[in-house]
This record gives sequence, C-alpha cells and structure tokens, in this order.
Amino acid sequence: MTETLPSPVVNGHAKPRVSLIKWEPEPDIVEAPEVEAVDRADNPLADWLTVPDVPVLPVWARSWKSVTANVAALGRLTVWHCKYHALRIPKYAFRMAWLAVKGAWRAARGLWPTLAASDRSAAVKALRAQTKASPEDVDLAVRFALLHRERTVARRWRWGAAATAVAATAVGWELAPTLLQAGMAAAAVVPLAYLGRGEDAQLLDNPTPPLRVDMTAQQLNDALRAAGLLKQGKGDDDGPRVTCVMGPVRDGRGWSVIFDLPKGGGKTAADVLAKRTTLAAELGVDEIQVIASRVRAAGGGHAGRVSLWVADDDPYLGDPVPSPLVNAETFSVWDPIPFGQDARGTRITVPIMWQSLFFGGLPRRGKTFTQRLMTAAGLLDPFVRHYVADGKGGADWMPMKAVAHRLVMGAEDDAVEALKAMLKELLTEMERRFVLLRGLPVSVCPEGKLTPGIVEKYNLPVIFVTIDELQEYFTAMEKDDRDQVINDLCRIARRGPAAGFISNFASQRPDAESVPTKLREIITLRYSTQVVDQTSSDMILGKGKAAQGADASVLSEEHKGTGVLVTGPASFVTVRADFLDGPAFAELCQRGRALRQKAGQLSGDAVADVTAAADQAGFSIAAVLSDCLTVMRHTARLHTVDLLQRLENLDPEYGDWDAERLARELEAAGVKRTTKQVNIGGKNLAGYRREDLEAAVPPELLDAR
Repeated sequence: MTETLPSPVVNGHAKPRVSLIKWEPEPDIVEAPEVEAVDRADNPLADWLTVPDVPVLPVWARSWKSVTANVAALGRLTVWHCKYHALRIPKYAFRMAWLAVKGAWRAARGLWPTLAASDRSAAVKALRAQTKASPEDVDLAVRFALLHRERTVARRWRWGAAATAVAATAVGWELAPTLLQAGMAAAAVVPLAYLGRGEDAQLLDNPTPPLRVDMTAQQLNDALRAAGLLKQGKGDDDGPRVTCVMGPVRDGRGWSVIFDLPKGGGKTAADVLAKRTTLAAELGVDEIQVIASRVRAAGGGHAGRVSLWVADDDPYLGDPVPSPLVNAETFSVWDPIPFGQDARGTRITVPIMWQSLFFGGLPRRGKTFTQRLMTAAGLLDPFVRHYVADGKGGADWMPMKAVAHRLVMGAEDDAVEALKAMLKELLTEMERRFVLLRGLPVSVCPEGKLTPGIVEKYNLPVIFVTIDELQEYFTAMEKDDRDQVINDLCRIARRGPAAGFISNFASQRPDAESVPTKLREIITLRYSTQVVDQTSSDMILGKGKAAQGADASVLSEEHKGTGVLVTGPASFVTVRADFLDGPAFAELCQRGRALRQKAGQLSGDAVADVTAAADQAGFSIAAVLSDCLTVMRHTARLHTVDLLQRLENLDPEYGDWDAERLARELEAAGVKRTTKQVNIGGKNLAGYRREDLEAAVPPELLDAR
C-alpha cells in the first residue's frame, strides 16, 4: 500500500511530493513440487548414473598435434631399436650357436634314458637279483629272460628309429636347396637354443631407449622445490605440489607439461621463468633445453600456470634450414616473413609492416645473415624501395647495389656525408607522404596509413631502411653530427611506419654510446644472437627481458644463426633463423632488379650502377675494376693509400696488394689515368679519378643503363 505525503512549501516553492511504500506481510509462498534429481542422497541409482568429470581421451590423444608428435616419436624409437639390434646380429648369432650347443647337450642327456630303455631296466635288474638268490626257480628264470629280451628289442628299435631320423635328415639336407637348408637349420637351432637357455639367459640385449631426459611429476616437484618455488614439507610430508594440467607427456623430441603452482605459496609463473637455469640444473639438462612460458588467459591460463618443454638434447644444433625465399618467385611484405624455426621445429614468421627492427649480438654469430632475411623478402616485392647503409663496408651488403635506391658503404668521411644526405632524403619523403595521406578521402585511406592499394595507385612503395653496424657511424661522427643523425633515425623509426617506412637496424655493441637508449627503446621487434651476459642481452632485447626468460647469454658459440626474438612486452621465442648465404642473397638481388625493371620501379643508385648492370647483362668486368668502382661510389677522387685500405676492407685478399700491383691490374682492366696525382683536401698524392675508372666500362653497358 502506498501513502503520499502533502507537498511542503519552501521559500514559496512547492517541493515534489514524496511517496512512501507501506510494508505489508507477503502471502505464504507455496513451494513448487520437488523435482527428482539424479544426485539426491535417497536415489539408489545416483552413483551409477553420475557422469565422471574426467576427460575421455588420455592427455596425449586430446589434440591432433600431440598424436602426430607421439606417433613420430614412436617411429623414431622403432628405427633406433632396429639399428641397435642390426649392429649386434653377429653377436646374437654367436650367442644362439652357443645356446644351441648347450641345448643339444641337454637334449642328448634327456634322450639317453629313452634310447637305453631305462623304463624297463628297473624290472630287469630286480628279476636278475631274484634269480641269483633262487637259481633253482625255473619260472623266475623264464620271466627274467623274457623281460631282458623285451628290453633288448626296445633298445634296437629305438636306436634304429634315431639312426633312421638322422639318416633321413642328412639325405634331405643334401638334396634340399640353400633356402630350405637355412629353414631346416633354423628349425633345429631355434628349439635347441631355447632348450639351452638358462634362467637369466637372454638372446637379445636390453637396449636403453634414446631418452636423454626423463620426467615425472615427482621429478618436476622435486626440481621446483629445490629451486625455492615450492615450500618444503614437514616430517614425512613432502609439502605442496603442483597440479599438472597436462602431462608430463612425450612431445616431439622432448617432454611437455603444463602445471599450476599451488595457491598460498606466493609464487607466480614469472618466478618460474626467472629460475630457468636452476630448474635445468635440477632436471639434469642444459638451460638451452628448457623452454618455459606463461600460459595467458587467452590460452586458458592465469598468473600461476606455466608451460614447460624439456628437449632431449640441444634443439638448435644440426644442419641449417634453407630459407623458403630462395625458391619463391615473388613475395609481398604485407604478409608475415618466414624467419626460422623454434625449438620444436614450428615455423616462425614475422609481420614487419608498421614495425621497426633491431638486431644485435657478438660478431660472427649470424647477426647480419639474419638481418638480411628481412631485406631478402623485400627484394622479391617490386613495390619495395631499399635504402641501405653498411658501416663496415664489407661484402655482406654489396649485392644490394643491383636494387638499392641508395647504398652507403663504409664509415669514411664521404660515406658519413652520404648517410646524412640519405636520412635527409628519407625525412623529406616521409613528410611528403604524410601530406599526401592526409589529403586522401577516408574511403581511400581510412586509417591515415599506407595501404596496398595506395602503394600502386599513387606510386608510394614501401621503404626499407636497412643500416648495419650502426656503431661504426656513431663512433666516426662528431657529437653534433651524431646527435643529428640519432634524432633523424628516431623520427624515422617513430613516425615512419605509418608512411610505409620499415626500419631495420643492427649493431654489434648495443651500449649507450654505440646505440643510444632513446633509439633502441623505439624499436618494436628485437633479435639478439649470443652475447656475453644478461646485461648485454637486456640492452638489445629490453630491460628486464632476461628475468622473464628472454636471455641471449645462454646461447653458445655453436648456436650460429640462433637468437632470441622479442615481439612484444611479454612475447618472445628462441629462433633458429633460416639460412641464406651470400651467393643466394646475391641471386635474390638480381631477381629483385629484374622484377623492378619489369614493374618500372628500379630507381636511384641502382639505375646508375654500372657494375650491377654488368652483372645483370652478363658482361665481364675485371673484379678489381668493379671493386674500385664500388668503394669509390661516394667520391670522385681517392688517394691510392685510401683506395687500397677500402679494398682490403671489402675483401681481405687485397691485403697484400701495393700501389704498383693495383696500377698494373687496373691498367690490364683497361683503365687509362688522365692524371696520376689527385688533390683531396689540399693533399696532392697519387690516386685515381672515378671518371677514369668508368671510362674503362664497355660503352654498350653504359648505354644500357
């Protein structure tokens, strides 16, 4: 029932009326008829009808991937057993022959009583004794004579049957073909060997399965407890244990397990990842064999769920896997780039659009080879324009002269100036693109970023900015130039992705002096080969990554081409990169040049490079002339001393050359010097002019550019 109070008047204005609800007791509630439930205590069929809350299939059979992995593991185990026993066939043959000899002796001992009619000898001996005691008993003498005769006849028949069997076997052996003889021998030897075995004797050795690592739930708990991730128990109680959501089960070439840490212990999945080395030691393996990751909510996990895979051996050794790009005719950089394989052999691809990349690590660990995989994918896309700079100036990036819109080699003064000019050109192009993208209708450019349609319609190719050995440029620059170049690189890496710029940087020493933190922190994708310690690993991959498990310092000298790839704040994987050697990369560069010529996208330095045109056209230019043109690409004149130094940097075989040999080889290549002295910076020394070198190039090649 509702009561309404009169409206009070305040300052001449009536306030709204307030309605009060008066409580009244509710009528009695009538309960609905009780529905019989299966799980009622008074239901005699409750236990029988209750569906078990357990999976129908075993853990290893709940996914097709797990089934195939275990079947493959069974196949490898079967092959191993076959090889194991095949190598021991001579040993098994000798062992069977010895057992057959023992069996023959036992058979002879067993048959002798039968052949000698021992079953009748006891009665004959008893009657003989009675006859000697009562010689006058004629009836006893007759009975003895009869029994003795029966034993003699039995012996003759039995020995005759045995002799007949032996003779028949000998005749059959002589008349039988070789295959049948082998069967007859096996039919005789096998039963005899079986008869000759002892209680503990066995024909075949008992092999140890090729599992270098074994894992049980108890071993896992012991390892976690030793690492301080589980509390110690009291008395006979082991203490809290993990809950295995899956496994441990065989998964490919290792063991896989997903477990939940017990509640109340105060430990998380991140703590497990940080104890990777300790866990590996407790499990008796190297830390490179332990692959641990947190199971996120998207995969049905939580902060205390860990996925652990322990390999039987080092999963990153063996023959390298060739890059699939070698056999690809074309490729679109809008698709993820094939990069390598993880520890379980799963293909790893990397999407690079809207991203920037940084590669680091010790020298001669495959860093440059891995960095070139990204550029190689762009070679097979004619709508990708390459800007390349190599601070080392070696042969690694020289094939890019066939494709690169701009190619800067070395870190000499002229190369540094060329790099600064290249960055200014990139910034100008980036701003031009942003102006164009802002002016496009939303129907064409809905997100203000480059699209495949815009690329072809407005001739705005994706731009690859590849710079290797960044530290060489920074150490060769004055502070003002260095700061300016760093700012330019940061602008390109930060704003460039929306305009179709992909930054691909690499350095051997990723410290604050060689590669500033402000530049490294902008990079979204990072890859590190082996480094000396966790501090160096964090400099490349990001602060705190080693504690999360992304630690490149656990890699060894044998892991060339293997590194840790970080793709997000909590996403990383150790990858064995695909193999792409120098000749294959050079061949891709030539194919990339042909694709761009066909699409009308060859531009910049690649158009004017006579050595690249010669390689494509099949013209033969002396190697020394081609190399001199390459190292002088940024300067019109060069002193002989500096030219020899750059040639040695390009190819160590030039290390024992002197000025006389260089002049002799260039003269043989058709170079005619208009002057032997060149003035550079006020120094008039022996040297060469690029025009004189280009004059030695066949005219038809110059016309074909």
